[in-house]
Amino acid sequence: MSPAPRPPTVLVLRALGLGDLLAGVPALRGIRRGFPGHRVVLALPPGLTDTALSTGAVDAVFPAEAPGRAVPSLAHWPGPPPDVAVDLHGNGPESRDALAALRPRRLLAHALPDAPPWRPHVHERDRWCGFLRAHGIPADPLDLRLPVPSTPSPAPGAVVVHPGAASGSRRWPGERFAAVVRCLRAAGHRVVLTGGPGEDALVRYVAERGGSPASDVLAGGLPPAELSALVAGASLVLSGDTGIAHLAVAHGTPSVTLFGPVSPRLWGPPPGGPHLALWKPGPPGDPHGRSPDARLLRLHTGEVAAACLLRLRGRPARAAAPGAFGTGVAARVR
Repeated sequence: MSPAPRPPTVLVLRALGLGDLLAGVPALRGIRRGFPGHRVVLALPPGLTDTALSTGAVDAVFPAEAPGRAVPSLAHWPGPPPDVAVDLHGNGPESRDALAALRPRRLLAHALPDAPPWRPHVHERDRWCGFLRAHGIPADPLDLRLPVPSTPSPAPGAVVVHPGAASGSRRWPGERFAAVVRCLRAAGHRVVLTGGPGEDALVRYVAERGGSPASDVLAGGLPPAELSALVAGASLVLSGDTGIAHLAVAHGTPSVTLFGPVSPRLWGPPPGGPHLALWKPGPPGDPHGRSPDARLLRLHTGEVAAACLLRLRGRPARAAAPGAFGTGVAARVR
């Protein structure tokens, strides 16, 4: 008996971070529907494998990563050339050439002569869905929800505060996060703090200044399934413009996201719903800079705390822990 024929393969390159993966979910689902009967393989960092597979849009992950937002090598691609290759990594020749080197039968990339024009001033989800629609592949930028995780949450119903970000320009000062934590705890809400790899010192600093017990500090970078469950079961997520904010949107969890160098019109949550993007208008800054962006620093603790409490209105709060009551911020937002 002869083996079953190999299904045609679509290789998609989007080897970036968690937020990029989640912002790309609507496009990935468009590709999934646009190529029925194909095996969809996503090239991205291996640490995002579980999250990528949970979207239901891809069949397998091809491990590929490079420092920063550089284009990784795809030379270790196994087997025959992909039938279709799709560049969702960027609009430059580097990502196009990495896919072209595999000699796919069909290549979709912005950096091709007949490609649709790159639209720098539209939302990331809209940009890539529009790119696919220009190739006759329908994609809905609002098709971004993730299924409810099967993993139990380590802190169901808690407020999740994530003070870190990949770059300093998107990192609100730790002492301001701590002031908001004190206010939320004073209002009776359990607050847990999370951080990615390398952010333990920042997370512990915010926890100590915010009066949080060690049991509410989830440092070290949670495994993807546990982080997803934590966010899905949270009462609110407070963070900067980073991956966990996109995870809150994907699970429909109320969120307050602090934007600085980049407008929420480009990377923020969909309008309406339980999400609030705080931002002070001004000229765009460097999203990969080392120092907190000037627009981000114009967001003050009182308005952030008030935004969180507004989103939490009507949600049950536990009794505040002894010593949780801070004076300054709580007094300003009442």
